[in-house]
Parts: sequence; structure tokens; C-alpha cells
Amino acid sequence: MKIVGIDSFTLRVPTVKPMALDLPEHRLVVTRVQSDTGPEGLGYSLLFGGAGSEAVEAYARHLSTLLIGEDPLFVGRLWDRMYRADRGIRRVGLAGYAVSALDIALWDLAGKVANLPLAKLWGATTDRVAADGSGGWGSYSIDDLMGEGARYAAAGCRYYKMKIHSPEPRVNRQRVEAVRKALGDGVQVMVDVNQKLDVPSAIRQAELLDDLGLVWYEEPVLADDIAGCAEVARAIRIPVATGENHYTRFEFRELIERRAARYLMPDVCRANGFTETLRIGQLAAAHPVAVSPHVVHELSVHVAAALPNASLVEWIDWVPGDLFEGMPRCEGGAFRISDRPGHGISLTPDAEKKYRLNER
Repeated sequence: MKIVGIDSFTLRVPTVKPMALDLPEHRLVVTRVQSDTGPEGLGYSLLFGGAGSEAVEAYARHLSTLLIGEDPLFVGRLWDRMYRADRGIRRVGLAGYAVSALDIALWDLAGKVANLPLAKLWGATTDRVAADGSGGWGSYSIDDLMGEGARYAAAGCRYYKMKIHSPEPRVNRQRVEAVRKALGDGVQVMVDVNQKLDVPSAIRQAELLDDLGLVWYEEPVLADDIAGCAEVARAIRIPVATGENHYTRFEFRELIERRAARYLMPDVCRANGFTETLRIGQLAAAHPVAVSPHVVHELSVHVAAALPNASLVEWIDWVPGDLFEGMPRCEGGAFRISDRPGHGISLTPDAEKKYRLNER
């Protein structure tokens, strides 16, 4: 089997309110890997807000030239070829997104050839992974927060994640308190700082939330400041979560060694695809540290199901119904692994026509 072609393109997908108040659109950089024997693999990276999609697509096209003519089932070898190319460009940021889109497509193809869903191909530990309903953007009113949390709870979610973006710590506490009261004891809450604070401010904010029984306190400081994250983790009682803006097992090794977080959150669309995300999860399992993959639940559920130390998958309910086929449904607060081979997701027949970004 050989790779005979790779298509790369970008889908621009508008969001709806209230998410649209913060992020009016998302973009997907899509790759399709074609083989000489028929099966095709689909990969994509999700870029929140769309920034940088042009660069990701351009670099994915460049990396694709390294794969043409190769056996797609040697996924690890091809991943290593992409990772080690262009030594002056580290596989973080936009380059990590590009590797991810191609690696995801290669694994999708491998699963289809094996006629197995990826979780089972990797030696699944479960066929069902619990979800945390996520959103709670900073521009939401308290009514928006409570309404979104209630919708997730109606789907069986026992966890809800919201942002705390106000520059006034007491306002953040009031919002969290209101949500906890509205959702009741059956739903646990986690909060996301999104890197907006420095170390002293992150500690002060956490202390103000300490008695609310939060599951975790996410990305308290800049992702680049691993030492600062570790300082916050040592100083507060709420468990720290981080990782969505870290891209390699080497970064995650430092997070683990510094005890910077009790929950690690790699994103398969950023952390160099399924290949590296699985390595990150296995590294965390050796310590042990819990793994809760960041967003794209339709893909990351396979990673979580294959890891003994997976906690939750993050579910942001934003995907329009005419974008994908095979999207897993949240039932009883969890997602089940489907029997569809590969990752099980495909574009609808009209998705490319409706959402494809016009080339200039």
C-alpha cells in the first residue's frame, strides 16, 4: 500500500450565540490521505477563532510532500519523518497543528485497513468515557452560564467547565457560586483561567474559590511559564489542570517532573496528533497523573478509551449538524466508542461545498 495523494483545505465554520460573542467562527484545517488500494484517511485540526489557519494549511501541504509514495501503515515512521524535518521549526504552535492533521488522517486510514475503531486498535481499556460539558465563555451572562450548564446536565453530564475572565476576582466568585447553586450537587464545576493571570493573582483568585469544591483550576498562568504553574499548584488546594497549549511529550515531562498539574489536557489537534498524544498519556500513567484530553471529543475519546489514567473528555457542543457524519452522542453523560473503523468521523456530502474557505 502506498500514499498516492493528499488533499489539504480549510473549512470556515460560523458559531452561534452565545459562543459567537467570544468566537464568531472556528476553522478546520483538513487533510485527506489517499492510498493506491482505495481506503482514505481523514484528518483535521481545529483552530478556535480561526487565527493562523492559512499557515497551518500551508505547512501541512509542505509536510505532505514527505509522505507521498510511502506506506501509510508505517504511521510511527512517517510521524518521525514529519517531526524531524525542518530542524529550524520546532513542532509546537502552528507546526504542531499541521503534523496533527496529517497524523490523524494516517491513523484513520490505518484503522480502516484493520477494520477497527482506533480505541480498540490501540488496546482499549473501556468503550465509554465520561464527559465534562464545557463553555462558559467570559462574555456570557449569568443566565447564559446557567442555561448552558443545565443543557449539559440534561444530557447526563456531571461536570461543567466555565471561564473566569473578569479582572475582578470577586466577580468571578459570584459567577461560579451562581452556577453551582443553579446546577446543584449533582454537577461538579471546574474553572478555566485561560492563562490570564500572573502567579500572585492566580493564587489570590484560587484562594477566593477554595471553599467551592471545584474539580480543577485550569491554565492559571501563561502556558510557557511551567515554573509559574508549578508554583501555583504548590500554593493552592484546588487541583491544577493544564496542557492544551503544550505540544510535545518533552513539555509534558517537565510539567510532570515539576508537579505543575494533577490533570494534563493534551489536545490531539495541537500535540502532534494521536501518535504523540498517546505517548503523553502513557508517560502520565507512569507517575500517575490523570489525563483529560482537550476538546474535539469525537477524536480524543479514542485516546481516552485507550488509557488507564484517562479522566474525562471535554465536550463543547458547537458543531453544526451538517458538518460531520458519525459524531458520537452524549448519553448518560458519556460518549461510547462506535464500531466504525478508524476514528469514525467523516465530512457530510455537502460540508466542503458549504464551509470550504475560498482560495485567494
